Amino acid sequence: MEALEFDVLARSWPYLMKGLQYTLQLTLIGAIGGTIFGTLLAMARLSSIRALSALAAGYVNLMRSVPLLLVIFWFYFLVPVLLQSITGADRPPQIGAERSAYFTFIMFEAAYFCEIMRAGIQSISKGQVGAAYAIGLDYWQSMRLIVLPQAFRNMLPVLLTQTIVLFQDVSLVSLLNVTDFVGAASKIAQRDSRVVEMYLFVAVVYFVLCFALSYAVKRLQLKIAIIR
Repeated sequence: MEALEFDVLARSWPYLMKGLQYTLQLTLIGAIGGTIFGTLLAMARLSSIRALSALAAGYVNLMRSVPLLLVIFWFYFLVPVLLQSITGADRPPQIGAERSAYFTFIMFEAAYFCEIMRAGIQSISKGQVGAAYAIGLDYWQSMRLIVLPQAFRNMLPVLLTQTIVLFQDVSLVSLLNVTDFVGAASKIAQRDSRVVEMYLFVAVVYFVLCFALSYAVKRLQLKIAIIR
């Protein structure tokens, strides 16, 4: 420990904070976008239209069966090629690593949020849906006003737990040379030859944040259980 020099943290703090800010931003956008798209997928999976249900199920099973790293590379390298073939452009459009990361995490996490929301929707008594129809509400109104609010509340701890997993998975975007928290630490480590110090600091930050968030989720889960 005597050979370690943690003053590199003080010199590089603004750059590290910039990377942490991007990590939190990508996590928040991925969680919100994934929840919205995942809810739509969950409703599609529970739809009485077989083609729509099968299409949603196929998408969810595909995303849940493929490693996230491979999906990141898919969107980064293949989407520009697909857009070029669709638009007939001379060269693939430049989407950029950061935009690809946003798109990837929303689409990937939607598959996991879909299963969470599907379980939440199925946990609501069918009698409530029948009562909604009895008072004149249609399918979408009963979902928006009765089923989804309860499902979201019931599954909120699980949704937040998946968001913590998402926060940890965001570190994979550093492989695309995106300056997230891990990517910033990696660049500083290579520049100043302080690999141990930087990665030790990253591990401590991830542990503190994830532990605090996990503790908050447990408290929220107990509070929701008391309300029930």
